[in-house]
Amino acid sequence: MARSRSSSSSTWRYINPAYYLKRPKRLALLFIAFVSVSFFVWDRQTLLREHEEELWKLKEEVLQLQNQLEELKLDDFPVHKTNLTTINIDDLPIDPIEIQRREKVKDAMIHAWTSYEKYAWGHDELQPQSKNGVDSFGGLGATLIDSLDTLYIMGLHEQFQKAREWVVSSLDFNKNYDASVFETTIRVVGGLLSAYDLSGDSVFLEKAKDIADRLLPAWDTPSGIPYNIINLVNGNAHNPGWTGGDSILADSGTEQLEFIALSQRTGDPKYQQKVENVILELNKTFPADGLLPIYINPHKGTTSYSTITFGAMGDSFYEYLLKVWIQGNKTAAVKHYREMWETSMKGLLSLVRRTEPSSFAYLSEKIGSSLIDKMDELACFAPGMIALGSSGYGPGESSKFLSLAEELAWTCYNFYQSTPTKLAGENYFFHSGQDMTVGTSWNILRPETVESLFYLWRLTGNKTYQDWGWNIFQAFEKNSRVEAGYVGLKDVNTGVKDNIMQSFFLAETLKYLYLLFSPPSLISLDEWVFNTEAHPLKIVTRVAPGEGSKQHKAANNIRLRARREGRFGKA
Repeated sequence: MARSRSSSSSTWRYINPAYYLKRPKRLALLFIAFVSVSFFVWDRQTLLREHEEELWKLKEEVLQLQNQLEELKLDDFPVHKTNLTTINIDDLPIDPIEIQRREKVKDAMIHAWTSYEKYAWGHDELQPQSKNGVDSFGGLGATLIDSLDTLYIMGLHEQFQKAREWVVSSLDFNKNYDASVFETTIRVVGGLLSAYDLSGDSVFLEKAKDIADRLLPAWDTPSGIPYNIINLVNGNAHNPGWTGGDSILADSGTEQLEFIALSQRTGDPKYQQKVENVILELNKTFPADGLLPIYINPHKGTTSYSTITFGAMGDSFYEYLLKVWIQGNKTAAVKHYREMWETSMKGLLSLVRRTEPSSFAYLSEKIGSSLIDKMDELACFAPGMIALGSSGYGPGESSKFLSLAEELAWTCYNFYQSTPTKLAGENYFFHSGQDMTVGTSWNILRPETVESLFYLWRLTGNKTYQDWGWNIFQAFEKNSRVEAGYVGLKDVNTGVKDNIMQSFFLAETLKYLYLLFSPPSLISLDEWVFNTEAHPLKIVTRVAPGEGSKQHKAANNIRLRARREGRFGKA
């Protein structure tokens, strides 16, 4: 027992700190040993982490090669197979202010999405004040589909997966509902195609094809100009009564991006043919100033006496002229879109006026030969569009249009700054000596101004546009955030709230704000084009008629040669 106690006491002294304090050499040796072991463990962990990263990169490369192999399997109408887009924000360049702002926007998206998930799951939109869902678009899950790509881009993969499961199990288009062809195309077809392009998951493509097939009969008119409303079950199409039987310009000329993309992804040309016939028909009588009234006769294909505007019911027609050119990678096959857009920009210049005393540039409206000193907030997409298209001009014209884009963006930003809530009204009027006054004073969480700030920041690198966007975001946080999501304002002067969270707030407003504070490599404008609901679609090079068969033959030759060389294995 004495030996046992002695042995125990002897062992204890080696772990007693006082023992080493009296023997500094042994303390130094112990410290060196500790550092050596720690370094060894850290080094092993680093090597393991690097090894895992290399494996992940190799898996991505294998997936890309598999997709490239599939692309070689072309039919007579070339099929574009999308590659999986892997987004890792941690790998992008770091700016502390941008990171902080981006995370705040992401938090806003989580708040909006979680509220929708809790109180309105599967419904079209959330009513945050009463905490319930409403079906504003026939019960197609508009907010859910509109949010898919935003969730994916922000790295909210758990939420994305849950939404995908709903699409698989519950999304049903067989509804006896008269749907807006325009709204259904930009939100549902566009949202599903974007989710497909980002994730590579074919379930989204199948659903996009299903709803597009239900919309197609709307184009069965004598002129090919579509009716704007269609029943999703029986295919009966018509126009709203308040247009006098006419089709609306924006509603009829804002399906090209989505339906062309659908033809490219499925290999079925019928979608592209329907929407491109609209442009060919309008181009037959396209005016010298490129400005079309908002009403078109679907039987004759001619315009009716009505307002010319870059605001409501006109706006996205002009946007898509430019973006189809970009979507086709600016080739000869889509050159006529660019030419029509440049013609329209000449007309746009004739609508530019400036206020007194502050010289704010704005886009007036026109009816007949008379100009109306009014501009919708919806028209605030135009600065971004003009900036995006400016690079297609020569140096002199490019500079002129970019400068105009910046002037108009300043005006749109002041739509926000000029109200007590710092949120913009729906439209503004301009009077001599008064600059601008709010007309319709509600704010429904619209994205157009932040959309233009996003483009201008991407194209100029000027961080001022980020600061403006941050100010607008903070105004939304202060005035529109409630316990169960975000709401619009009935009046931007008083701040009285409404009871609807528009689906485009998640699809557009928050997405553009998030990208405004993200590096340009995230959804690069060299690789993606945004539809008018901010759904990014992959740019795919278009070839002129006749060249497709050459491309098909060349691809087959490459595939056969590769097989002979044994690169692809057995045929």
